[in-house]
Amino acid sequence: MSARAVGRSRRWALLVLLAAVFMTTLDFFIVNAVAPATRRDLGAGQAAMQSVLIGYGLAYAIGLITAGRLGDLYGSRRVFTVGLALFTAASTACGLAAGAKMLVAARIAQGIAAALMAPQVLALMGRLFEGADRARAFAWYGATVGVAGTGGQAVGGLLLAVDPGGLGWRACFLINIPLGVLALALVRLLPADDRGRQGGRSLDPLGTLLSAAGLVALVLPLVVGRETGWPAWTWLSLALSVPLLAGFAAHQRRRIAAGRSPLLDPAVFRDHGFTQGVVSVALLFGGSAGLTFVLSLYLQEGRGMSPVAAGVVGVALNASFFAASMQTGRLTDRLGGRLAVLGGTVLASGLLLIGWSASSVGSGGQPWGLVAGLSVTGAGMGLLMAPLTASALAGVRARLTGTAAGVLGTAQETAGVLGIALTGLVFFHRLVPGGGGTPETGAQAWLPAFRAATVLLALAALAIVVIALLAARYRTRGPGAEA
Repeated sequence: MSARAVGRSRRWALLVLLAAVFMTTLDFFIVNAVAPATRRDLGAGQAAMQSVLIGYGLAYAIGLITAGRLGDLYGSRRVFTVGLALFTAASTACGLAAGAKMLVAARIAQGIAAALMAPQVLALMGRLFEGADRARAFAWYGATVGVAGTGGQAVGGLLLAVDPGGLGWRACFLINIPLGVLALALVRLLPADDRGRQGGRSLDPLGTLLSAAGLVALVLPLVVGRETGWPAWTWLSLALSVPLLAGFAAHQRRRIAAGRSPLLDPAVFRDHGFTQGVVSVALLFGGSAGLTFVLSLYLQEGRGMSPVAAGVVGVALNASFFAASMQTGRLTDRLGGRLAVLGGTVLASGLLLIGWSASSVGSGGQPWGLVAGLSVTGAGMGLLMAPLTASALAGVRARLTGTAAGVLGTAQETAGVLGIALTGLVFFHRLVPGGGGTPETGAQAWLPAFRAATVLLALAALAIVVIALLAARYRTRGPGAEA
């Protein structure tokens, strides 16, 4: 096969992977836009709709480590194909759901399928591309995640407005069918699985159970705690997550000592770059989720903007994110590890600019300062996402790529929930001191709360800079250098 043909085949393979990334990311956010219409059509209660919203994300988050291990055991292409087929079928079930219970079950199935695919996407990209081509491929990956994530509610609103075929909210799920079927027809373009991976199949059922229970105990109360007023069970669940996850870690050590394969091999953390990359990616995703949460609250509830107007302001974030993402391949060649320092600095600057300029919104002034801050912030996120993901996986051994990708994905999802919880905690504590009473609706109360949240997020961005500087120092001195 000629070099041109090989290159074309790889580009098509990348499109298959990016299609899966787009669908799974979009479906995390698109439901927010169609939730009211769905609730009216199905006659669903608040609890049922909350299950529709969190069921997908929870199943996705808790399944990633197991899915990563499945990829290592059975082959990334095989597991990806199963996940893609299940996601397409589950999307069909969502679109045809006759009641809330069926929709909740289908959404959980979607989340499981998304978890099956996510680690395999990163592992397959690492096998498809090297050097500069890998940097460009991960740039497209970052842009796809950003566009699908930030545009999810807009796509949902557009589909509701157009109402193709009179399907209403169902179109938001059924639209996945043609894309999923097309991607399934092209999975043969993905790298074939290594036959050597077929030996020694051992998934560690107890480890799977402990990791899933620990993650549910940690993530679920963070998702629903604030809206439910932090009842006693949420605190009990958070406390229970500690012994469950500690028990999982101890169980993994015992399996290794007994010569049996663990669900999560600690060897994956021996690569210094992977551990630093996981922490940096978690800070980025946590900050992004936290910003999206408080920005929407501030613009709509604090400044009285309509959802459409708030969405238009947010376009600046999306556009600059995409534009910066497309430059990361070229910048990685020129700057290497220093790109993370640049991206983190730009991100922190943008967040501080957002907080400083937020006072003009909705008070007769023009929101150009806020738009500028969002543009700088989006650029910082775009400069960071793909390079941090790629560098985290760069030094991981081939047999552990699925496991590493599963850990990275779990860190992303858990950090997103933690980011919303912690940013919301600072925001609402500043808005309503002591956490009680009803917040005022005027800018005098909302502005300090929003600024406090942006300062917290800027500190998280600066932490990424510090980690990048420490990583550069480590690479220069080497792991065996004396202090």
